[in-house]
Amino acid sequence: MASINLIEAFQEFKDAENIDRPTLMRVVEDVFKTLLRKKYGSDENFDVIVNAEKGDLEIFRRRTIVEDGDIYNTNEEIEYKDAIKVEPDFEVGEELYEAIDLYDFGRRAILAAKQTLASRIGDLKKNVLAKKYGDRIGEIISAEVYQVWKKEILLLDEEGNELILPKSEQIPQDYFKKGESTRAVVKKVDMKNNTPVIILSRTAPEFLAKLLEIEVPEIFDGLIVIKKIVRDPGERAKVAVESYDDRIDPVGACVGMKGSRIHGIVRELKNENIDVINWTNNTQLLIQRSLTPAKITSMELDNESKHASVYLKPDQVSLAIGRRGVNIKLACDLTGYDIDVYRDNEGEVEEFDIDLEEFSDEIEPWIIDELKRIGCDTARSVLDLTVEELERRTDLEKETIEDVKNILKAEFEKE
Repeated sequence: MASINLIEAFQEFKDAENIDRPTLMRVVEDVFKTLLRKKYGSDENFDVIVNAEKGDLEIFRRRTIVEDGDIYNTNEEIEYKDAIKVEPDFEVGEELYEAIDLYDFGRRAILAAKQTLASRIGDLKKNVLAKKYGDRIGEIISAEVYQVWKKEILLLDEEGNELILPKSEQIPQDYFKKGESTRAVVKKVDMKNNTPVIILSRTAPEFLAKLLEIEVPEIFDGLIVIKKIVRDPGERAKVAVESYDDRIDPVGACVGMKGSRIHGIVRELKNENIDVINWTNNTQLLIQRSLTPAKITSMELDNESKHASVYLKPDQVSLAIGRRGVNIKLACDLTGYDIDVYRDNEGEVEEFDIDLEEFSDEIEPWIIDELKRIGCDTARSVLDLTVEELERRTDLEKETIEDVKNILKAEFEKE
């Protein structure tokens, strides 16, 4: 018969490396059995043999040899006189295997089969691609920048598959050039017009988690667990970690000697500040750690409404809030609490503190002026300093300072 080479005849096969051979052979067989049913009305007595390695296809028809003139179904039976033309030794009752020339189907049918086969292989490739990346969601991949557009970037993986990195999934400081390699995490697989669209991300918390897993062997080995990650991409990130081995300091392990492990990640994330903190089930302690680098003076918690009022010294408030409010926002996301930051005793001045001017009938004005000169304009601000400190910083004598302190203390004792 005139054997047909599939790889030459159907160019789509050249791009089908990702499809396993048994599936490929089954598809080819189905396509040609459909062709047989159209031409002969049935495919029951036909064998379609596909050699996927060589790309060869052969079709054989099985017919039973019957007595001359005793034929009922020409598709399944052949008269003895015609059978011996093929092979003289044939006898009635035996089966005759006859090769079908593909060109007997006609040019139109062959073209239709080619189109059907191309379509089926295309669907298979889409399914394979969707499954491949569906199984890799959350993993880091490296891909080459192929095209840079305003709203997204097109990348190609090592097999030439197209991947999309939308603008919304890029770090604000990211800059890409065609041909360079970049890393991102597989975020999701969307289906658009029955075609899989692979969406990558560099802003997802999973991207930072996987970078840490690469850099910190203890995370990869499961000795340290990342409990939660919150990010403002390119600006700041907070990573809560916990160690299952008491001998391992999770924060120290993640940061590395002199920051050796975290520096590479910071560079990858365009100098994003990364705060690594110890996870704890103690909410108050977790909130305190989450507001790093600020130091908290006191805290009031309302666990029912998930609200925390945090009090800090004036010089710590800006650290707690952070640039553009990023630090406190991330702390809220990490802890799950709404955190309000107050200056220490702010909002409680009238109740808990008294302006020094209120004591002008007991303390001479020049003494009040001297205390104000060093920044002590309320009763508590004077009481917070020792007699020695006040004596050193003012021109007041020790006895005078002690008298002033006694007056102020007496007022608070009344309160």
